[in-house]
Amino acid sequence: MATITLKGSPIQTCGMLPKVGAKAPAFKLTQVDLADVGLEAFAGKKKIVNIVPSLDTSVCAVSAQTFNRQVSGLDNVVLLNVSADLPFAQKRFCESNGLKNTVNLSTFRSPAFGKDYGVAIVSGPLVGLMSRAVLVLDKTDTVIYAEQVPEIAQEPNYDAALFAVKK
Repeated sequence: MATITLKGSPIQTCGMLPKVGAKAPAFKLTQVDLADVGLEAFAGKKKIVNIVPSLDTSVCAVSAQTFNRQVSGLDNVVLLNVSADLPFAQKRFCESNGLKNTVNLSTFRSPAFGKDYGVAIVSGPLVGLMSRAVLVLDKTDTVIYAEQVPEIAQEPNYDAALFAVKK
């Protein structure tokens, strides 16, 4: 269980992020076209997995937009924004913000993702959502960078994630 904060107040997640060197757990999440997709759909690519509580909040929106800009010039890298938002809302978010370098994935059919990745929030007002976290996976889905952002209202360390994905 990880303890993080929401505007300074402690809240807990159900577990811990996968550690560097571990294989990322398999998943089935829902794309904006309502098709379910697994991690294997991105085989052979490096992946930035940007896990957020909701794209409908300011910090989550900024992280999605920032990573979208940063991956635009990278070859063989895919940005996966994972949230509990419905696919319709994720699609609207991307269209209204001009995000073209991202794949949005919803956990609405697959709450196990939050448990498997240790990011499901289990206390405080955001119970049922996921904490803010970033994983970078290599081409074989091995974790090469992991960040559990300690404060929900804080942006992730973009530079560290990008450094890892460029290795």
